[in-house]
Amino acid sequence: MSSPYQVIARKWRPQTFDDVVGQDHVVRTLRNAINRQRIAHAYLFVGPRGTGKTSTARIFAKALNCTNGPNADFDVNDPACKAIAEGSHLDVIEIDGASNNGVDQVRDLRETVRYAPAQGKFKVYIIDEVHMLSAAAFNALLKTLEEPPAHVKFVFATTDPQKVLPTIVSRCQRFDLKPIPNDLIVERLRKIAVEEKIKVSAAALDCIARLADGGMRDAQSIFDQMISFCGSEITEPDVLDVYGLVAGETIAALAGALAAGDHQKIVAIVDECDAAGRDLVRLLVDLQALVRGALLDAIAQGGSSERLGGVAMTTEQITRLLDGLREGEGAVKLGLAEKINFEVTLLKAVEASRSRAIDSLIKELAALADESGPADEKKKG
Repeated sequence: MSSPYQVIARKWRPQTFDDVVGQDHVVRTLRNAINRQRIAHAYLFVGPRGTGKTSTARIFAKALNCTNGPNADFDVNDPACKAIAEGSHLDVIEIDGASNNGVDQVRDLRETVRYAPAQGKFKVYIIDEVHMLSAAAFNALLKTLEEPPAHVKFVFATTDPQKVLPTIVSRCQRFDLKPIPNDLIVERLRKIAVEEKIKVSAAALDCIARLADGGMRDAQSIFDQMISFCGSEITEPDVLDVYGLVAGETIAALAGALAAGDHQKIVAIVDECDAAGRDLVRLLVDLQALVRGALLDAIAQGGSSERLGGVAMTTEQITRLLDGLREGEGAVKLGLAEKINFEVTLLKAVEASRSRAIDSLIKELAALADESGPADEKKKG
């Protein structure tokens, strides 16, 4: 009997610290804590979805409860590690904070905490989406979290740390997991494609990484869907069609038209994208990313950049352009006439980039006055 199909996000979930992508600062700290026997009683993993919070928590639990552990370089084939990966280990308890958010569930947890581990050295409680716990549940957890038994470790994961009580945060070591850079996502997907015998173009991988917004799980889910759609060969046009993305060349052309103030070209490109069924909200986000790149380039170059279509723009002009695009984001997302709102946003951003700031004009006039002042005094003399 063939083994059941597993989606790529589950099949390629990180199993060791070496598998974790883009979170080197977290991995290094946890490794050092284990190797130096400086293991805290509570950890809080914070970060956007799909960046490895729960996966890292499971790997940490493996390192603590592996045979002859704690050991950061454990064997993935160790029976204890396999049991944790499969969710059958008695001493690694995963709790969903969203569905177990009441004070009664936390009181039950407090009762079980006192009992010694059944299989490993530690009882590890992994509470996902911990910010969903009620205030009463948080308060019921406080005392246990402050002085837990030596055999108990807590690992909390959340996408919304502002909702976690400060009294809980202060009792934990906090780790902020960052959105994963696109190049690392592409590298990981390329490795998966080789193993899965999927032929995928570099441009298609770039599109998938762009769509994922720094989330490895999102990238793997998108890749999985594209395999279902395309079969064993994935190209850029396939990804663009399925997700309504706009090609990188078109985004660059639109950014160039904005920099040049070419209203006709702006409207023509928007018409073309809308007729092809492209996602205009996503196009605005990608456009902002491109303009931001030009802004950083202008700062690095000392105040000017030609990255937007070869048109020289000052830091102030690019900042105003980016601000105009950002201001119109709400109208494009929530407004009834998406295309009209998008066009108006682009045209307003162009006008904003071409206007001059009052304070900069005052500075220039003051500088001119300073220069002409001595000359006028000489004439009088």
